[in-house]
Amino acid sequence: MKQSLSYYLTLLVIRLKGLKKNFSQDPVDVKKIRKEDVFQPKGKFFKQHITRNFNVSNSSITELRKAESTNKLLLFIHGGAFISGPGQHHWDTAKEIIKHTNYTIWMCNYPKAPKHKIDNISQNIDAIYATALKTYKPSEITLIGDSVGGTLVTALIQRLIANKMQLPSKLILVCPVFDATLSNTAIEKVDQRDPMLSKVGIRSAKKMCAGTYDLKNVMISPIYGSFEQFPETILFLAERDITYPDQKIALEKLKDAAVKLSVIEGENMVHIWPFLPIMKEAKLALKQILNILNDMNSK
Repeated sequence: MKQSLSYYLTLLVIRLKGLKKNFSQDPVDVKKIRKEDVFQPKGKFFKQHITRNFNVSNSSITELRKAESTNKLLLFIHGGAFISGPGQHHWDTAKEIIKHTNYTIWMCNYPKAPKHKIDNISQNIDAIYATALKTYKPSEITLIGDSVGGTLVTALIQRLIANKMQLPSKLILVCPVFDATLSNTAIEKVDQRDPMLSKVGIRSAKKMCAGTYDLKNVMISPIYGSFEQFPETILFLAERDITYPDQKIALEKLKDAAVKLSVIEGENMVHIWPFLPIMKEAKLALKQILNILNDMNSK
């Protein structure tokens, strides 16, 4: 498949920003990476559509909606290697969702490593979902998570199933990180082609988050848990992404568990490609997400 000019421009911007270099250090430079964090987005649109900010446990939730929003909630669990975020690309994605659907969004800024560890972060995600259930029915809730946001969403579902709790309607996982060990030998080859992430820095961030837990603990590596009884799952994968080999393994586990599944695989795409600005391929992928949400909204 031939890529667009905007694809190559995006790769150039990624390289100029030095993202690969930032994630090639051990320990990873948390302070430097956090310079891209955006906790309250600027601009007229967000002033008009942010309806409230509130706290759940140690997490800060920003609610976005428009006047004609329905009783559908999208819990947005952002990525950032457990050490950063949300970034501007998360807010820009939320903006498009608000503009083109009638969902209410909760942008969930959960606690970050290294100060906070995976057990505390997981407790916060549990508390956010429990809070959502006080207002919304499970069938009215969808979860979207990119990168480690996908990790947290997947691990949450595994805990809900284990505890026989109510499940959300659907999951949208955008380049989720399924295995914090990054021990899959296939990653080495992909690492050479990934312009954004490196195994060294990503594993460093995971270790900061894991604390005293083994990196194979299902809270941080849900690939070692069960995928039985998962709700409908939409999975976006990217070939030039070091997390891709583990996503392929998780994909087979989801299939074996007979989960209702949709897979959108980005040929030559990079990590979290549907959320990247400018790129034509990203806009098409984001349109697919909007179509999925609108289809769900019509039911």
